[in-house]
Amino acid sequence: MTQDPFAVTVKAFVVNAQNKLLLVKRPETAVHKSGVWEIPGGRLSMGENPFDGLKREVLEEVGLDIEVLNPLKVHHFTRQDGQKITMIVFVCKALSENVKLSSEHTVHKWIGFDEAKFIVVPDFLEEIKLYQKFFQGKI
Repeated sequence: MTQDPFAVTVKAFVVNAQNKLLLVKRPETAVHKSGVWEIPGGRLSMGENPFDGLKREVLEEVGLDIEVLNPLKVHHFTRQDGQKITMIVFVCKALSENVKLSSEHTVHKWIGFDEAKFIVVPDFLEEIKLYQKFFQGKI
């Protein structure tokens, strides 16, 4: 099966009632970005509503129900295999905190934003700054 030359992915910047961010760690054996701390999410199916797709991805990856609140940032990049990706990151409110990881990640943390800056993959550092500037204390 050939891969589409373009894909849309969605990521969830999930914050809990204690104003902590959910980070998940990719397995050391992962093909793409092995061993990094990231935020949950994944690819949309063709024609899938981004809000519905994000809720589906978060439920599949970490077993959480979320409320999708606002778009936070859009990234455009080309993967090493040549696929062009548009990634939309949304601020989300955790409706529970009982994480049940899928095989896509090995461990999770609810973490403060200042600490998160030191372990999250650099791709998401700007999201932390934007969240702190525009949303912190309002969720």
